[in-house]
Amino acid sequence: MILLNLFLSFLRIGLFAIGGAYSFLPLIEKEVVVKYEWLTKSEFLDVLGMVKILPGAISIKFATYTGFKIAGIPGAIIANLGNILGPASLIIIASSIYAKYKDVPSVQGAFNVIQLVIFAMILAVAFQLVSSSQLLSLRNILIIVVSFLLFSFTKIHPAIIIIAAALLGAFLK
Repeated sequence: MILLNLFLSFLRIGLFAIGGAYSFLPLIEKEVVVKYEWLTKSEFLDVLGMVKILPGAISIKFATYTGFKIAGIPGAIIANLGNILGPASLIIIASSIYAKYKDVPSVQGAFNVIQLVIFAMILAVAFQLVSSSQLLSLRNILIIVVSFLLFSFTKIHPAIIIIAAALLGAFLK
């Protein structure tokens, strides 16, 4: 039963991980922390910190971690199968539909609104990652603003910004 729950849980996550990257973190949190209690909120945030520094898709790393914690290697495999099956199936279907209907105003409107919702969900997760006391520090606000500007308006690779931030953080503490 646990393998089926892992599969179905990550199938749901994969099916609704619209926008990629951080957009599906609220979905993962609802499934693995709230619904099944496979991870605590604290552990979820710790794992998020860990998976952010490792290469690869975040959803795959969460599926692997959660599946392995709950049911070992079979759990990691089953969670990842669920995670991948939904999006792979949907992209095959969506590709054929989109090619045919991409210029229809209601389809364009749907994609525009989904982008706004994904933006809101990414902001919500961002605020969960940082304590409000961190946002009150002028130094931290400056780090956020400079990082945002470097990422948005330069051609500096995001990995370089992250590595530079880690080095800066190591020396600021």
